[in-house]
Amino acid sequence: MANSPHVSDAAEDNRPQGTRNLEGALWMAASGAVFTAFLTLSKIQSAQFDPGFLAFWRTAVALLITLPVIFRYGFGIMRVQQPLMVFLRSVFGTMGFILSFYAVSEAVGLPLSEFNAISFSRAMFITIIAAIFLRETVGWHRWAATLAGFIGVLVMTHPQTGLSLGTLLALGAAFCMAGAIALVKSLSRLHRPMTLLIWANLLSSVLLLPLAIWKWPTAAPSLQDWSLIGLMGLCGALGQYLYIRGMSIGDASFLSPIDYLRLPMAATVDWLLFHLLPGPWTWVGTAIIISATFYITYREHRISARAAAPPL
Repeated sequence: MANSPHVSDAAEDNRPQGTRNLEGALWMAASGAVFTAFLTLSKIQSAQFDPGFLAFWRTAVALLITLPVIFRYGFGIMRVQQPLMVFLRSVFGTMGFILSFYAVSEAVGLPLSEFNAISFSRAMFITIIAAIFLRETVGWHRWAATLAGFIGVLVMTHPQTGLSLGTLLALGAAFCMAGAIALVKSLSRLHRPMTLLIWANLLSSVLLLPLAIWKWPTAAPSLQDWSLIGLMGLCGALGQYLYIRGMSIGDASFLSPIDYLRLPMAATVDWLLFHLLPGPWTWVGTAIIISATFYITYREHRISARAAAPPL
């Protein structure tokens, strides 16, 4: 079973759930850093290219990166047991990141930190879906951590009046990503992360090709442009794999607050590259989110340590 490309590694993991959650948290933290780099590159490139064009090449480049895996394991690695759910996950994921591209584009102008703050509203949806549809056990500590993170998001966006186009796009992206994340958790029980990654990029490339043709630039991109587009695609693929890997190991409801670490990462990029210093409400919200994240992580570590301790 260990060499089968159709069964996820997590399905054979007999370690305590607390230990698996902690490992999943590390994968999620790494995913956050790579995704921050991905959003930064997409925002920079949107000054010259339409987000629809960039979104297509993000998936196309990621698909090319995964081709060696197909050559190594054969087309058997692409075999899926739930094709309709795989397609639905790709639709949700495609809609989520195309809305993300437009939200952070130069034309719309939503800062990365504000985009990430709004995107964390999906945590409430993920926890509810994980409890109801994925049948995960969600204790009050995790509910409290998720709620605290959502309150932190509200604190950060409180000074704003009205809903801008960027805010609406970010909310739409959050909704779509919540559905995609829930489906990833369900699908990862029967599929390897790489299988899901290949299909996600393949189907997204097909879905986005008409938009890319419509938004194709009149001036051919330079070699430097293609290099940045390729790097953006690499970051997108790597961040996606790290995320799927983390979700396949731990509970979706536990890992959701870990994703909040993307917020201070994005705020740092806004400050260093785009000269946007977050206001006091941003720092207050960030403090709430990080406190909730580290609290639940520390508690899981204590539970894991007690479970691993030999009986007296």
